[in-house]
Amino acid sequence: MKIVNHRLFNDDDTPIRYRESPNRGGKMANIRYLVMHYTAGPSAEHSVNWLVNSSAKASAHLVIGRDGTITQLVPFDTVSWHAGQSEWQGVVGLNNSSIGIELDNAGSLEKAGNGWRAWFGTVYPPDQVIEAVHKNETYMRAWHLYTPEQLYVALEVSALLVNTYKLLDVLGHDDIAPGRKADPGPAFPMETFRSRLFGRYEDKPDANLYETTANLNIRVGPGTAFQALAISPLPRGTRLQATGQENGIWKEVDVVAEVKGVSGARGWVHRGYVRPVG
Repeated sequence: MKIVNHRLFNDDDTPIRYRESPNRGGKMANIRYLVMHYTAGPSAEHSVNWLVNSSAKASAHLVIGRDGTITQLVPFDTVSWHAGQSEWQGVVGLNNSSIGIELDNAGSLEKAGNGWRAWFGTVYPPDQVIEAVHKNETYMRAWHLYTPEQLYVALEVSALLVNTYKLLDVLGHDDIAPGRKADPGPAFPMETFRSRLFGRYEDKPDANLYETTANLNIRVGPGTAFQALAISPLPRGTRLQATGQENGIWKEVDVVAEVKGVSGARGWVHRGYVRPVG
């Protein structure tokens, strides 16, 4: 992908889908940050249709679907209304200094029989859900997982934005509006995402040492179809030693510390929810 006149294009010069939102401001004088959101809606198209409606009084620069499809709503040099009342390191009102990306994701969920229900009624199966404590909360909740395709595309376009606009950091809506907003939530692997964008975790002798970024199930095999070990979920911050075996998005690890009275456990974890220790 590439950016031409603040619009997103494919490498073959065909434009990424663009639907103009009226919910915008003027030109940004100083673009500093990238802010990640979840839509909390039933589909990417539903969210796009809402964000291009003037009644929404909200927008974003991009919406990324669960299949990785991108829709741009506002040029990157123009204020979109994605941050609302917000502050970060003395900067107030981040609409004026940030690019906003919405990821199609239902957000927090409630238990419903054998599945988990979103506020709009859709029930999701357990393999699309993670139970975790939000960094701004103290209690466990269920959260809709992002898809590998979605995270891959989000990382690709974010790297392009960081390099093009010399952005300083990637933040969550829950960073700039804590207590008011919970997105992108603990299902989004923010620390891993940030480290890949900015290279903040460099290769070191202990490069195979990781820690969990959320309360995380550890499984007997590489996938949600495999049974979770009895010590699951591993508490956030649990140290793990990678064995070197990987299978797609899954990483085999040894649990370094004793968890729930068990020492030396080995299993598989989703690599999107662990980060290098360093």
